[in-house]
Amino acid sequence: MRQLLCLAALAGSLLSGPVFAEKTDLTADPELWMNVTAFGEAYRVGAELHLLSTDNWFYLTKKRYEDFELTLDVQVPKLEEYVNSGIMFRGQIAYEGDIESYYAYGYQAEVDPSDRRWSGGLYEQATPRQWLFPVHPERSAPGEHLKENHSPQWTQEKADAFRVGEWNHYRIRAEGPEIKIWVNDVLTTHVTDTRFSEGHIGIQHHGSRAFAESGSTANTIKFRNIAIEEL
Repeated sequence: MRQLLCLAALAGSLLSGPVFAEKTDLTADPELWMNVTAFGEAYRVGAELHLLSTDNWFYLTKKRYEDFELTLDVQVPKLEEYVNSGIMFRGQIAYEGDIESYYAYGYQAEVDPSDRRWSGGLYEQATPRQWLFPVHPERSAPGEHLKENHSPQWTQEKADAFRVGEWNHYRIRAEGPEIKIWVNDVLTTHVTDTRFSEGHIGIQHHGSRAFAESGSTANTIKFRNIAIEEL
């Protein structure tokens, strides 16, 4: 049975000790999450978190994080309808009068099952910078904050790392200005960027027209094993 999680969802158990850093399981406690927009739905299904939305939407942690290593699994369906997702980190919140809602912006590890296959790339959501890596011919304006790209080629190995319709393991490490993203153990992004130093973690549903028009749940984005270790 699905349990609708409106303004919060999942996380909780702590593994701690006198020597080891704390690791928080973000798929256990609903009170660790929030929905700041007027749309978007999160459901707890067993040990998974399922997202549906009529528009581009991020489900956010209430807590803000600075330096961390985040791991999670994500699965997206293979459909004719456009499917897209992502993992926001060091995210910020602002109010937009035109849509009468708050929205989130910040770094995003891309989940891109399109023919472009840029899953594991780095995007800056809802800002003019947009694609930080790979470079988009029309939508990349990294500016002075992007200090160095340590792995500047988008290789075939990176493009092939993500598998549509299967569970995919992401690891995101943000330590100071250094950002690394792995997809299924392939290092896809490694940059030094100074734009954001802390903020919320978020998981994305880019929006589904079929869900908005007919209530179809085929375009459900699934997450599990969301865990974060603060550095």
